[in-house]
Amino acid sequence: MIDMHSHILFNVDDGPNNLEEALSICEQAVAQGITGMISTSHVLHPLYNVSFEVVKEQIKQLQHEVDKHNLPLTLYPGHEVRLSGNILELCEKKQLHTLAHSSYLLLELPSNYIPKYTKDIIYGLLTAGITPIIAHPERNSVIAQNPGHLEQLIREGALAQITAGSLAGLFGKTIQKLSLKLVRSNLVHSYGSDVHNLKTRPLLFDKGLRFLEKHKEFDAVDCFLENNARIINNEPLLCYEPEDTFTKKWWKFF
Repeated sequence: MIDMHSHILFNVDDGPNNLEEALSICEQAVAQGITGMISTSHVLHPLYNVSFEVVKEQIKQLQHEVDKHNLPLTLYPGHEVRLSGNILELCEKKQLHTLAHSSYLLLELPSNYIPKYTKDIIYGLLTAGITPIIAHPERNSVIAQNPGHLEQLIREGALAQITAGSLAGLFGKTIQKLSLKLVRSNLVHSYGSDVHNLKTRPLLFDKGLRFLEKHKEFDAVDCFLENNARIINNEPLLCYEPEDTFTKKWWKFF
């Protein structure tokens, strides 16, 4: 299994504080059946801006420690890119990491609104051959009030990622219920832990999947895990037509 959204680099953003904690997260990942993790440190965030080179070097360092401890885990570079008007320019200059060197970019919206230029950024990325995957849309207050806003972005060509902790109840019942609704409405396409540390933002990859299985969303589990693997392989993701019923139809491939 692949975790396509994680904060495992130490002392660079709000992820683990040191190498030992980062390694402990990797050990937990292996225990939960994860074989690959894409590290998605914050960039262009108001508080954090982890550079391309820092990601590259720390991935190499952490992979060395993982291998030294005989953990069957492969680490991949990535960024969680905060929405900004200069994203295209930075992509062209190779200053932003896509997910595992693929044509997919993890895109983070502000928490409390959706900027008017969001659709323009999505269109620009798609035109450049990069497909944006919107990170944890269930935690955006505008989308929470009206998931139709997310559907509009999906129909513009973006994809979306649901967070394990949201499904597991880490952020409360309201977000948990919304997350399940987004899954059942076919408005999310990939699945990530968004792990940050061992205590307040732990790795809940397995628990989130079990929540979906408890609610009979077996197809969603299979689809998310398949799509996560497809991201690593830079292959088109499987998507369904957005809807509010359980009758799932194949939509299109990106």
